[in-house]
Amino acid sequence: MRRPILAGNWKMNTCRESARALASALAEQVPASRDDVEVIVCPPAVYLETVLAAASGSGLQVGGQNSSDQEPGAFTGETACEMLTDLGCSSVIIGHSERRQFYGECDSVVNSKTKKALASGLKAIVCVGELLDQREAGKTKAVLESQMTGSLADLSVEDMANVVIAYEPVWAIGTGKVASNEQAEEAHACLRTWLEGRFNSDVAAATRILYGGSVKPDNAAGLLSQPNVDGALVGGASLKPELFIPIIDAGAATVA
Repeated sequence: MRRPILAGNWKMNTCRESARALASALAEQVPASRDDVEVIVCPPAVYLETVLAAASGSGLQVGGQNSSDQEPGAFTGETACEMLTDLGCSSVIIGHSERRQFYGECDSVVNSKTKKALASGLKAIVCVGELLDQREAGKTKAVLESQMTGSLADLSVEDMANVVIAYEPVWAIGTGKVASNEQAEEAHACLRTWLEGRFNSDVAAATRILYGGSVKPDNAAGLLSQPNVDGALVGGASLKPELFIPIIDAGAATVA
């Protein structure tokens, strides 16, 4: 049984006080003894210390939204993986569709960042997903396989123990649209089959694949109950405890 991950990507939202309040509310629901699900929040980099302090002593994990593929040095505006681990972060999102779409991060950049994150001791949450026109053209499988091939190039079986895949259909992110349960399962099954072909059946069976794209309390149970969906990468709904906590509970229900 793969332990579900419910990850909240706060994107460029919250201020210091709202970040503290949100993290505190979630930490109350995720005691250190909780072992049915993993809950991760990824706040803006400037509030990482605030959120880490609020999560201290709980089981709530904290990750970065992005990281550099470079060693610390003269890279203005970047966040080194070593900075994330120094603060106490456990993971980082790599290659989110907004990074790919707005900041030109191609598969080779995602690959370089993934390798650096893993080498630094971070869990890499690697994002892949197709555009609407690609889905409508029947290219979803080809796009996913191409992104996986490029993003995970040269990774070893051992590396994959610390890689999580997030499938995020770009057409469903922040649009209110959501993949049907069947569409999500089909894409996740495709990714798992790719993992088996590229690595082996053990890696395919162990790797957790999250769904991301307008996940809300009213659709979480259906999505998370699919055989190959191992959790969710949640955007807008992760900014409100009254929305994110029911999604966490939906994830926990799949292993109850």
